[in-house]
Amino acid sequence: MAIITNQRGPGVSEVVIDHPPVNALDVAGWFALAGALEAVGQLRESRVVIVRAEGRGFCAGVDIKEIQAGGDDVLVGANRGCAAAFAAVYDCEVPIIAAVHGFCLGGGIGLVGNSDIIVASEDATFGLPEVDRGALGAATHLSRLVPQHRMRSMVYTAKPATAAELHHYGSVLEVVPRHALLDAADRIAADIAAKSPSILRRAKESLNGIDPVDVKSSYRFEQGFTYELHVAGVAQEQRSAFVEGRDADTTK
Repeated sequence: MAIITNQRGPGVSEVVIDHPPVNALDVAGWFALAGALEAVGQLRESRVVIVRAEGRGFCAGVDIKEIQAGGDDVLVGANRGCAAAFAAVYDCEVPIIAAVHGFCLGGGIGLVGNSDIIVASEDATFGLPEVDRGALGAATHLSRLVPQHRMRSMVYTAKPATAAELHHYGSVLEVVPRHALLDAADRIAADIAAKSPSILRRAKESLNGIDPVDVKSSYRFEQGFTYELHVAGVAQEQRSAFVEGRDADTTK
């Protein structure tokens, strides 16, 4: 089961990504995640939601092997699935806390960047390897985590940032040892869950309403360039190199 939902405590819901080996979600997984987030946000008893993962890391993004094998239809499905999941985080009626461990890559950045609060383990890293995979996207969400020029360097180099760096910027609220991550998320969630559910929902809606960037439109704009690279044939080589474990031809 790739997506699991639980009730962690009074007013606290949980959505867990559990898709070994690296939590790279296929098209169905992204839509399942979107549906789970929408559902828990609509529960009357939900006042806050924790999004976390099992396994080696938080999320490695899309399933590149599925895209490589399925072609156009799967690429479009992955684009739509990611957009739906990211929007479900953003539009969730109650605050979302992302509890991040290990790697948070590609689509993981979209989830975390749209979250309301982030806690991370000391081993957490955040990155967009899209340029190395023949894709673009989630710079919209990375821009919510790091300053503008840092975001650009991370996109161009495909090199990640540490949890400590993001804590320095203020986007990660707390960095804790790996074993203490869920305790930290639970503590923050319990504090939020003690508030009025009606006020929490209006607070979430009001904060979204004053955002300077329309994250949904901005992300869909980025995705258009992913499809352009796919049609041009450039993305095919990058994905093949990744799947085959070799260096990609970067002459084009």
